[in-house]
Order: sequence, then structure tokens, then C-alpha cells
Amino acid sequence: MAEITENPSNIDQRSGFCKSNSTFYSKRKPIPLPSNESLDVTTFISSRPHRGKIAFIDAATGRHLTFTDLWRAVDSVSTSLSVDFSIRKGHVILLLSPNSIYFPIVCLAVMSLGAVITTTNPLNTKAEIAKQIADSKPVLAFTVPELVPKLADSNLPIVLCSDFINSNSSNTKIITSIEEILKREPNQKIRVRERVNQNDTATLLYSSGTTGASKGVILSHGNLIAMVQTVINRFKFDEEKEKFICTVPMFHIYGLLAFATGIIASGSTVVILSKFELDEMLMAVQKFSATVLPLVPPIIVALINNAEIINEKYDLRSLHSVLSGGAPLSKEVSEEFSFKYPGVTIFQGYGLTESTGIGATTDTVEESRRYGTAGLLSPMMEGKIVNPETREALSVNRMGELWLRGPSIMKGYFSNEEATSSTLDPNGWLKTGDLCYINEDGFVFVVDRLKELIKYKGYQVPPVELEALLLIHPEIVDAAVIPFPNKEAGQVPMAYVVRKTGSSLSENRIMDFIAKQVAPYKKIRRVAFVHSIPKNPSGKILRKDLIKLAISKI
Repeated sequence: MAEITENPSNIDQRSGFCKSNSTFYSKRKPIPLPSNESLDVTTFISSRPHRGKIAFIDAATGRHLTFTDLWRAVDSVSTSLSVDFSIRKGHVILLLSPNSIYFPIVCLAVMSLGAVITTTNPLNTKAEIAKQIADSKPVLAFTVPELVPKLADSNLPIVLCSDFINSNSSNTKIITSIEEILKREPNQKIRVRERVNQNDTATLLYSSGTTGASKGVILSHGNLIAMVQTVINRFKFDEEKEKFICTVPMFHIYGLLAFATGIIASGSTVVILSKFELDEMLMAVQKFSATVLPLVPPIIVALINNAEIINEKYDLRSLHSVLSGGAPLSKEVSEEFSFKYPGVTIFQGYGLTESTGIGATTDTVEESRRYGTAGLLSPMMEGKIVNPETREALSVNRMGELWLRGPSIMKGYFSNEEATSSTLDPNGWLKTGDLCYINEDGFVFVVDRLKELIKYKGYQVPPVELEALLLIHPEIVDAAVIPFPNKEAGQVPMAYVVRKTGSSLSENRIMDFIAKQVAPYKKIRRVAFVHSIPKNPSGKILRKDLIKLAISKI
């Protein structure tokens, strides 16, 4: 990140905006980052002082790992990788697994050697996983028994994230299991430890590809260290007493980095659910007296729609905070949640895989009451609002593309110079692709994805705005809005709607409901009913899938 050379007197203290260079500076206090360049993120996390005792709890079995158990396991796995499998700095390791206690152990062990961890969605098809393998070229894979068939043709040696070693498939090379590795005593003397620098690659995460092909995002140890520092400095929680529920996927930036690194660095306890199931999540909150629940907007909407039943069935008194990330949360949804769960505060967060999940947050109750905002720029993060057509940097309350610069911004896209140069400018600015504005108090408001704006007769219509209105309709469970081709207008807003069970809500009633609340050019012109809205693991709507569906029926 470029040094801040501006005279503080040139920066408006209320908004953080500097007129001389059209840059918004974070209003939050800078956080200390280690000056030692020879430092890996695993060493950084393990050396942090804290009072925590239990690191992880498996919600299904009740099995737990103390922090001592965790670091002993990391040592054992890293030693085995180095000695038994000759894993060295720069080697890529694939992790294909649902959430589990083993997940952070594998990640931390791999990164401690300077090797690179790449994760993938367990729901991906065999072909999709094969494509990622061909791109990232891993030398070893960790997976669970039920997912072994998806790696059958990869010819990768496999370590099972379980104590089960036998395989029914002759096309796989299962060589051992984590449980077998953990039975051995780590031998520090024979482990090869290469020098790891903060600029070295730590993870290769593949972006969600909601509007195009998925790309490998290169994140360094320094990126992750900055992320960890930001996460643990965000709140004034009593870490020793906090229990986080981890139901968001660990293979995604939200789950992997916040829970495999950020939260455990603070000494808090993470209760792990292997997959999301609403009743199981709420039962875990009650059983383990969880205090903090990180979620994505679709789950928050589900909590709102089922609030009466949930509040009768479960004791959620221990819960004081919900962290929302992965996709924008509308003002309407935030207000409705606060009304139905008055004892719980929603804290918003905005970030991308390309920014290591860091960008803007609401960190206090007062900030969280500014409904509709993603929060203030994170510590040491700089922002610009840029006109996407003229490239002019804009001032307060002007809408344009958000650019970010800071210590957590990615190194680039893996083996894709064209995508890297179009997303990162020579001065280190990340072009987020999000249409935003920053108000007079320095709060970031995310309007929509630039590529997803509907162009109606020259007007720009943000789908997120219409979706937020649809979601407050009492007979609508979920909704998505897409551009539908139209000869006269270019594009018109089309809504895909999931009705509540038993509802007879019609297309015309939905269009009338929206028409009463928006300008004429924002009216929904077409409606289709579906059983579910396709989304990626972070809750972002897969509009490209819905657009294909709509066009196929023309």
C-alpha cells in the first residue's frame, strides 16, 4: 500500500475525503503490522497471546480441540507433509472438504511450510474440480471419504480427513489419513523448514464467478496477516467468553479466513457445523450458548420469515451479535431483523476474495443502526469512487465504482495477466466492480454490481434495490431480479420469486406492489415463480444462471 503522504489538514475529518487526490482515507485507527518480512501467517497466529482454552468444537459429535491440541496437530501434519511427502515451499495442496475440525489444521500446516492451500466447493462437479486442478496444479489432496470419487481421475495422492483409509476405488491413491498422522510424534529435527516471506503466496482461492469464469486469487502471507489483525481488532468482545458458530463454508473467503485464521488468533471458540441446516444451527446456538453468529443475507431472511416459530422453539438468549457478509444486506431486511430479534445486533461487513475479505465494516451498535451501509473503510484501507466511463475520481455522495487499496489487496490472478491488469491498476488500486458511494460521514453504501445493472432506456436500475423491496412482501420467501432483453427498452427488470407455501400471489400483484414504491423506469415488467434462487456459498445470487434460464424460454 502506498504511504499516506497527504497533510492531515487536507483530509476532511468527517468523511475522510481528501480533495487534493480524491481519495477516501479510513477513519479507523491504524493497526500495527509486523515489520519482520520473514514471517508466515501460521507462525504469526500461533505466537499471539490470548487467554482462550477451547479452539474448536464439532457441533455434531461434541468433540473439541484445545488450543494446545490444535497447535500440536498442526505441527504433526506439517512435519508429515515435509518428511513423508516432500512438500516444499510453493507446492500447491488441494483441500476438498466440508467444514470440519480438520479444515483449519490442514490450512495452517500447509501455510507454515510456505506451501499454498487451494480450496474448492464440495458441491462442485467432478468436471469443475478437474478444471481447478488443471489450473492450480496441486501435488497432493486432502478430502473426506464421500468425496474421493470426485478426485478419482486426478491421479493425486490423497490424505483423508478422517480415520478411514480403505477405498473401494482402484482409480484413487489414498496414502494415509490425518488421524494416522496425528498418532505420530512430530520430529522437528528432520522437518525441512524453508524461509517464508510475507510476500510469498499462502492461498490460491477461486473467486465465485457470479458474472463470469472463476479465477484463482493469489493471496500472500502478508495479506492474511493484515486480515487477521483487522479481524481481531474489529470488536471489543471478551474473546475468552465468545463462542462463534461456523456454518458459513470454510472453503470460501468468509469462512476460511475468518475462522481458520482470524477468530482463533483472538482466542475465541468456534463451534463448527459441517453444513448449513437452519434447525441444526439454532440448536447449536442453544446447546453451546453461542454468542456470535456469522451469516449470509439469505439465512438472515430465513430467520426473519420464521421468527415466531424460532423464538418459541429455541433459547437464543446467549446470542448478542450477527455478522453479515458475502452480499449486501438491505436497509429493509436489517430493520425487520432488528424488530424481530431486538436483543441481537447485526454487524455488516464488505469485502472480496481479492481483498482478503476486508473492505468496510460496522463495528459498534451505533454504526450498525445506520441501516443500509456496509460501514466505514477498514483500518489502513483507502478508497476511491470512480466514474466507470470517464475514470474521474468522485467526491462525497457521488456514485461510481469503488476502488480499494491496502495491505490486504491480492497479488493478482493466477496465470492470468490480462485479468490481473484489468483489475489491479499500476498504483495498487483494486477495481471492485461494485457500484457504491461514500457519504459525508465516511460510510460506504453498496448499490449493486456494475455488471449487473439493468439498462432500461438509458436508465440504470440496480437489481438489489428491487430485491430488497420484494423481500419485505409477506408472501415472498426469496427473490432475484435480472435484466431481460427487450427490443424497445434494451432491457427490462424481471423478477424470479419464491412464494411462501400455500401462497397464490400472482405476477400482476407483484408488479403492482413494486410499481407503487419505485420510479416508473424501475418497475418490474416480468415475473416468474421458482422453487429456489440459485446462489453461491456466500449468498450472492447467481444471476448468470437465471439469465440463461430466462433467455432459454424466449
